[in-house]
Amino acid sequence: MKAMVLAAGVGSRLDPLTSCLPKPLVPVANFPVMEHLLNLLKSHGFTDVIANLHYLPECLVEYFGDGKKFGTNIQFRVEEKLSGDAGGVRYCRDFLEDGTFIVLMGDLLTDADLSHIVAEHKRKKAIASIGLKRVDDVSRFGVAVLDDNDFIVGFQEKPSKEEALSNLASTGIYILEPEVFNYMPESGEYGFGRQLFPSLVKAGLPVLGVPIESYWSDVGTIEQYQTSNFDVLSGQFKANLPGYRQERRGSYSLYLADGAEIDSSVEIAGNVIVGKGAQVKAGSTLAGNVVIGAGSVVGADCRLVNTILWPDSVVADATTFDGVIVSPAGLVQVVKNGENRVSADPKKLGPANKTQVQTRILEAVGSCV
Repeated sequence: MKAMVLAAGVGSRLDPLTSCLPKPLVPVANFPVMEHLLNLLKSHGFTDVIANLHYLPECLVEYFGDGKKFGTNIQFRVEEKLSGDAGGVRYCRDFLEDGTFIVLMGDLLTDADLSHIVAEHKRKKAIASIGLKRVDDVSRFGVAVLDDNDFIVGFQEKPSKEEALSNLASTGIYILEPEVFNYMPESGEYGFGRQLFPSLVKAGLPVLGVPIESYWSDVGTIEQYQTSNFDVLSGQFKANLPGYRQERRGSYSLYLADGAEIDSSVEIAGNVIVGKGAQVKAGSTLAGNVVIGAGSVVGADCRLVNTILWPDSVVADATTFDGVIVSPAGLVQVVKNGENRVSADPKKLGPANKTQVQTRILEAVGSCV
């Protein structure tokens, strides 16, 4: 059974983090989010994968190559013009149309039981199945309304809590039969949520909703990106972190890559991951949840709280960061339910040249593999 990862999006909601790197490559706990997806697919036996690309496609091709070092076989298709998520799948029709296939959005972090979703899809003879997750804030999502047999009878797009007929949000996990291509236009922009799935339901075809209880996060905004990183450190998401060893420091977890150096005087007061070749110097404190990318240097007497450092970041002595993401494109102060503040300090954030930034990140993130 083949798989497709939708990896063509620009990722504007993650700006400035995506100003020099495509969204599927943004690091979550020092590994690209798409690598976490490939690990999930491989664990359920999906090893033949295709991904559509558009924004900075060369970065994804350079990092993943043919997929063999990740235990998969990957093909890429570059879309010169975006055509929607269903349109992207249509663009890869010749690869997918020989049998049932799975589609994953490229910005998901999840440990969903894909095998269970496929089994339910086949048992109930659906033409399409959607993984669904119960959410508290329905106003952020499109939700599906199910009948007593879990077939979808309707959709609501970001309803208010009072108007919502369901709290089951689409997760961006789809199991599809090749017959769905017969219900798509031959060209033009076309989407799953607003067009394909409602049209299938309207035609009376069996579209199944499969609720999942597993961890699921849409790594599509700055706030959710931060939360996803911290969920890995706290163990809410069980990530595969090759090249890291885990130590317990009291009630906290410390993940150390080969070559990472932490001075013995550093206070660990939270869950921390330190990438390959990174250094944390004397007198510093790491509290809350802290991600330190490969090759980064945290100076002496620093205090980092709920902070994410992308690869090759340099933090000057006696610096305090709280709720900050440091990337080559800027320093982001994360503000919950507000407007994130972005600043740029060339002394801390490295070169502004896009090609240089891409090279530094690809080399540093790639060194973790």
